[in-house]
Amino acid sequence: MKLIEFLNILFKEDGFLLIDANKNKHMIGHPKKDKPLTLKILDKNLHTKLLLLPDLYFGEAYTNGSIVIENGTLTEFLDIALKNIGRGETNSYNAVINKLRGTYRFFTNFNLKKKSKTNVAHHYDISENLYDLFLDSNRQYSCAYFKDDNDSLEQAQINKMNHIIKKLNLKPDQKVLDIGSGWGTLAIEIAKQSKCEVLGITLSENQYKHSIEKAKAHGLENQVQFILADYRDLSEKFDRIVSVGMFEHVGRKFYNTYFNSVSKLLNDDGVALIHTIGSVNPPRDPHPWITKYIFPGGYTPSLSEVVKPIENSGLILSDIEVWRMHYSHTLRHWKERFLSKREKVLEMFDEKFLRMWEFYLAGCEMAFKWGDQVVFQMQLIKKHSAVPNTRDYIY
Repeated sequence: MKLIEFLNILFKEDGFLLIDANKNKHMIGHPKKDKPLTLKILDKNLHTKLLLLPDLYFGEAYTNGSIVIENGTLTEFLDIALKNIGRGETNSYNAVINKLRGTYRFFTNFNLKKKSKTNVAHHYDISENLYDLFLDSNRQYSCAYFKDDNDSLEQAQINKMNHIIKKLNLKPDQKVLDIGSGWGTLAIEIAKQSKCEVLGITLSENQYKHSIEKAKAHGLENQVQFILADYRDLSEKFDRIVSVGMFEHVGRKFYNTYFNSVSKLLNDDGVALIHTIGSVNPPRDPHPWITKYIFPGGYTPSLSEVVKPIENSGLILSDIEVWRMHYSHTLRHWKERFLSKREKVLEMFDEKFLRMWEFYLAGCEMAFKWGDQVVFQMQLIKKHSAVPNTRDYIY
């Protein structure tokens, strides 16, 4: 069977027991345990589909139950698999098909204003209660900053906010824009730590309502405002612009539009800080499973795809920081919290939804651990004098 040949070529370290849909047993690679992790295929169509496009069909099969893992967990299997795959393609078939799918999607996917709002609603407006099951108490849905690998999720998210606020180098009475303000936590924290006026914009109805209530609860409704708006709708000027975890939703066709908008909205002596998931590999096509089931319209850029639009906009890239393992740790915390609330998830949704989100969180955790995924923090200015010449002010 070609699938078995392919897997034995791929798995050079560790391994597992595969039981195919005909109930034949195959030892893949070199398992380290006497009782190895076992992967059972229950649908004969997967023998071919997993060879052609594993990036899509493995996640679908795990979600619908036609792949079952025994004597181990999904996380353990993905840890072994992604360690062997690393930053490369799984196979030549997958590379070709992904290229065709990615090319089609590039020509057909337009994150125009209405489409962007629909894409955001697909993920963020599912249920408020879902996110309370696994996010930190401040409901931050972006990479945390682990000064120590043993930091709690809450502490690491506080570290992240403080790190960003220091990079913004805020001064009293400045106007700050938060593009993609989420549930309002960063905008409110900026207001609490400074005497700045903050505007947060989001396309999510749920996040908008939650943010307004949160600002009122902190007594900051006169200092922090939230509106339902697309970044392309704004025209006023700001001294500081921050965007955390939103750029992944912009779409490759709109990178010039995005950075031109940031340049237009930023005062001449202003500072912008863009925090986004990115790839250390050359540009490649979106992950088909994530695009189909989790983040329609989403794309994580290579640095080379971002630098040219920044240069074209007239902005200066004054500082860039690459976070490597931080998102892997963040996702591990989210996954463990999510799975620990299994019964509550099943009360809200069903087994298929639970398995889909387990695959999403565990798969992304391992992509940041072994693959090409990182976080870029890009500081942008218009004048060299906008920020100090050394990084001492950050630390």
